[in-house]
Amino acid sequence: MKNFTLSLLACLNVLLITSNFLLAQKITVSEEVPLRSDRNYELIGLFNDQTLLFRDHVDEVEIQCFDSEMQLKWEEELDLDGRDPKVLGVQQVEDYFILLYRFRKKSKTIVKAHKYDGNARLMDSVTIKNYGFLFSTPNFEVIRSEDRTKVLIYYIDKSKIINAVAFDVPGMTMMWEKAFKPEGMLYPRDWQQILVDDTGNLHLILSKDNFRSKKKMHYFQIHQYFGMDDRLHQSNVSLNGKLTFDVLFELDNRNNQLVAAGLYGEKTVTKAMGYYYLRIPSDNPKAYTFQLHEFSLEMLSTFLDKKKIKKNRGLIEIVVEDVVLRMDGGVIAIFEKAKLYERRTGNIYRSFNEPFINSVDYYFEEMYIASIHPDGDLHWGNVLHKKQFAQDGESIYGSYFLFTTPSSLRFIFNDEVKYENTVSEYVLRGDGNYKRNSVLNTKDLKIRLRFRDAMQVNSKVLLVPSEMRNRIKIVKLEY
Repeated sequence: MKNFTLSLLACLNVLLITSNFLLAQKITVSEEVPLRSDRNYELIGLFNDQTLLFRDHVDEVEIQCFDSEMQLKWEEELDLDGRDPKVLGVQQVEDYFILLYRFRKKSKTIVKAHKYDGNARLMDSVTIKNYGFLFSTPNFEVIRSEDRTKVLIYYIDKSKIINAVAFDVPGMTMMWEKAFKPEGMLYPRDWQQILVDDTGNLHLILSKDNFRSKKKMHYFQIHQYFGMDDRLHQSNVSLNGKLTFDVLFELDNRNNQLVAAGLYGEKTVTKAMGYYYLRIPSDNPKAYTFQLHEFSLEMLSTFLDKKKIKKNRGLIEIVVEDVVLRMDGGVIAIFEKAKLYERRTGNIYRSFNEPFINSVDYYFEEMYIASIHPDGDLHWGNVLHKKQFAQDGESIYGSYFLFTTPSSLRFIFNDEVKYENTVSEYVLRGDGNYKRNSVLNTKDLKIRLRFRDAMQVNSKVLLVPSEMRNRIKIVKLEY
């Protein structure tokens, strides 16, 4: 077992940090722990300089604690109700954490919440809802509010009925429950996204008529449920004859509005011709703002070769990855070039009934960042370059983690998806200027960082899980 605590300024020869990175940082790598029979694991957060890791094994649920030097300090098994409980979510709130789970008792389906302190001691427990007898166990989903004080637990019945419960975390109480059937909804054809705001209200977005034959009628159907008043409101937002290629909604609690950044198509939903900004005031949805931005030739030149630009100006390999809220009500939209290729491989001398093996190649490449004003006008746009290639299950090491601070955005990523590589970052300022830094080299550290599953603790600390050869380590990066 090894523990690495490395200072950027003192250990340049070990980490191979480039000289243009001027801010001191500390990197601590935990001792490794075996994966065993994990169904899932998840970072919970920091409690008085102790890092907690949630482990969901087939036969038990436990918490592992690492001290300030990332040495394993203790392990604690959690006592949950039911023979085979399923954990729905775990999250830190201030100096405690909440675990949500469902179980069956006497043929009844029950959802419950446990509240634990930083030492995994049970502080409180409450039954959120007893659903009684259900013919089949629902596939519950959990959505958290931006301030993490409200939780929405829902499932969809018969592809048409939404059964939702809002839970207040600090008060450990159910705020409201509601079952409603949006007219004409068919899941998953119409489903786009569901969100909960900091006051516990539900916001459901359905995508209607997103077909070439009906593109003139394409619109978003917005359902808002104000639980404390038992009030359900519906509004429609037209896409002005455009088709939706991809879109991501976020709730702007500060400005009391629903915002989105999306990609639009002209003739098909498989090719993006540009992107759009959408802003919907929660108290007056009809006064929405919708603004289109066609891809510029300069932007396309970084995503496509010159021959493809002349033939076709659209993009088929791009997704909306993040929407960052600006203080003034605008957004910073982050688009990433992501490609997936599936190949059939196998021995040509295989037997008649021996199947081919499908191998999948993943590419995570350039990112386009667009800062958009509240009125929909473009403030600035920039392209950040990276090249990542992964095969099959290695895709978990691709893409990036977005580390946010009041003054900048940090895009942290593996330069290459392999056992030994350099970790880099782009530091993007509010005016669109940026610089690229090398953060560390993983040679001899025996880590493979899963940045997509990292956790930002505060404006200075990042926790990143490492998974390598059925072993877990946690890397703590302190700026």
